[in-house]
Amino acid sequence: MTFVQIIDCKTSRVDDLSRLMDRWVEQTKGKRTATHSIVGKDRSDASHVVEIVEFPSYDVAMRNSQLPETDRIFREMVALCDEMPTFTDLDVVRDEALYKANARRLLEMIAGEPELALLDEVIAEGYHDHDPTNEQDVIGMDAVRREIRMWRDGFDFSFTVDDQIAEGDRVCTRWTWRGTHNGDFMGLQPTGMDVEMTGTVIHRFRDDGKIAEGWWQYDLLGLMGQLGAVEA
Repeated sequence: MTFVQIIDCKTSRVDDLSRLMDRWVEQTKGKRTATHSIVGKDRSDASHVVEIVEFPSYDVAMRNSQLPETDRIFREMVALCDEMPTFTDLDVVRDEALYKANARRLLEMIAGEPELALLDEVIAEGYHDHDPTNEQDVIGMDAVRREIRMWRDGFDFSFTVDDQIAEGDRVCTRWTWRGTHNGDFMGLQPTGMDVEMTGTVIHRFRDDGKIAEGWWQYDLLGLMGQLGAVEA
């Protein structure tokens, strides 16, 4: 479950605080596990500053807080504040922007994540996949990984996200897929051809931000035509 920490402080040295945050980002590069950070200033009180930091989970946030760089920056932040900052810890129960980001992240992982075991960071264990090119729906993490390996065995490929729309617990993503045919795919020997196709996928999300179901539509016939498997 995504975790958000809100840091609330009063300071007359807002610019110094902003520079301190820049230094924290620089010093923890490659170590920091925060995925998003926003600093805002109260319109009605210029000395009231709020920082909102997002992490993949509470445990990840706690590991981040244990970094020596984070501890040092925190002590410097306290020195800049007029009074002790307050902290609010929030478990995110709904975030449509997160849903869109996870839908995008799944496409990136399908194309490039070497450790497919990490798919469970964005896909629910009982994930149900609807793909009209398959005779049977793909259900469960192991089946998803087999499906991805089939595509990877045939192509080096990537996705470009062209458009996304989120409503409620569903995200629709319109994408373009581009690949190089360098392995066996559905009985077709590698041609070395560069090919592409377009498609869409609608994902249904659980409250914790993981994807529970997906409905795919894509131009497989057009792809097979590019590979010479069917007449244009």
